[in-house]
Amino acid sequence: MTLPRHAWRGGVRVPRHKNLSNTEPSRAPPLPARLIYPLRSHIGTAARPVVGPGDRVLKGQCLAEPDSYVSQALHAATSGTVRDILDYPVAPGDVMTASIVIEVDGEDRGIDPWPSLPADADGDAIQRRLTEAGVIGMGGAGFPSHVKVREGLTRTVRTLIINGVECEPYITCDDRLMREHAAEIVAGARWLKRAVNAGECFIAVEEDMPEALAALQAHPAEGVTIGTVPAIYPAGGEKQLIKLLTGREVPSKGLPIQAGVLMHNVATARAVYAAVVEGRPLTSRYVTVTGGMTRPGNWRALIGTPVSHLLQEGGWRGGDQRVIMGGPMMGMALCSLEVPVTKVTNCLLVQEAAPAFLAAMPCIRCGECLRVCPVQLNARALYEYSKAGDLDAAQDLNLFDCIECGACAYVCPSHIPLVGYFRAAKAAIAAAERRQRAAAENRGRYERHQRRQAADQAGSATASPLPAAAGEDREALRAEIAAAVERVRARRAASEPPDGERGGPA
Repeated sequence: MTLPRHAWRGGVRVPRHKNLSNTEPSRAPPLPARLIYPLRSHIGTAARPVVGPGDRVLKGQCLAEPDSYVSQALHAATSGTVRDILDYPVAPGDVMTASIVIEVDGEDRGIDPWPSLPADADGDAIQRRLTEAGVIGMGGAGFPSHVKVREGLTRTVRTLIINGVECEPYITCDDRLMREHAAEIVAGARWLKRAVNAGECFIAVEEDMPEALAALQAHPAEGVTIGTVPAIYPAGGEKQLIKLLTGREVPSKGLPIQAGVLMHNVATARAVYAAVVEGRPLTSRYVTVTGGMTRPGNWRALIGTPVSHLLQEGGWRGGDQRVIMGGPMMGMALCSLEVPVTKVTNCLLVQEAAPAFLAAMPCIRCGECLRVCPVQLNARALYEYSKAGDLDAAQDLNLFDCIECGACAYVCPSHIPLVGYFRAAKAAIAAAERRQRAAAENRGRYERHQRRQAADQAGSATASPLPAAAGEDREALRAEIAAAVERVRARRAASEPPDGERGGPA
């Protein structure tokens, strides 16, 4: 069966560089000396720790629980001892985040898995299991999967899409995953389809992934259509793939569920199968380690593994090489190689040296950025407003619809770092909104304080004279305070030595 294809504007064909890492089976690295679990490495609120320093933990044991509806559980990927809970750098941005640090004991002892859910389990049972297992979107966004399922239980889901479109150069972790675990991915898709009662289910891969396509099609399932989409960047973007497969538009600042669609990554589908059928929480993932190294490939990395550990296993040479977490289009360079692998880490790209940036030249108004923009934004006008600091005008042009794919900067003949301007403008707007909220909160507190003062003054002005009994009580209170002061003085005098026995110079 083939997937439907609807008109989709924009995008660009980029060099693939996939054969560096997808020609050999995935490998399992040796256990690292320590694992680091950031309590917030996903969309939503930070998880709440349920272990403390000195606790012994086993593989699969819960380390932190969801602290709100949009949060995730964290589980130990191997056995060891909790050494500390401290601030630790986490990518992207190497932001310091409270993290659980485990010293690995090398024994890899685990707890018993949960029982499999029955074949007729309903959506509520599946949603609870995904919450318990800490399954989140593994394609990059990190949105807790149980929240998507819950939304699907309360709204009509016309289409479920399992996204295997690995459109960014160099990254091949989903490609190898589909080749090696196709049956589990298809089964996970069926469980998700059952959970939200979706009308149809598509598993999409790129047309230049013939091995992955063949592996998936070897496990046909009723109600699941498997097929390819064009290898155009960024066809794997959420809104772009929805438009391509369904013809429906996700509203600006809206969610796919508003278009009757739920989307999950292929790695998430496999994690769903592991949680529902095998009773295992999400504790590992495939990570592509590629670029300038001696042994590029895909690694079955434990969540929490320091990036430096994977780089050493891949033959990283160090020196002036820089490391990007993610791909060359949307990834970010790391300042520290001690940041951990999280559930959304898909690639570590090593470049020989930081590329020399060509000086930006004036815009020649060629229109190439408009042609390739996958969300049809006026990138040239957004650039001019962002550069001038006219943030209101940039917002009027739907700045926040930009997915920061980098296609506009890639084709710009003037070498203008367009995405850098857009990110800076978004950050400035977010900072201004935070200041406005803080000012509103301060103003509210001040106004409440003023109202309380006015009420107190009005009460004092209208209060009746103090009755005699109250005056007598006040005199008794003064006497009690005076007696307490005298008792303190007497104790102090009794504890001091006589004058002749005091220390000090003669």
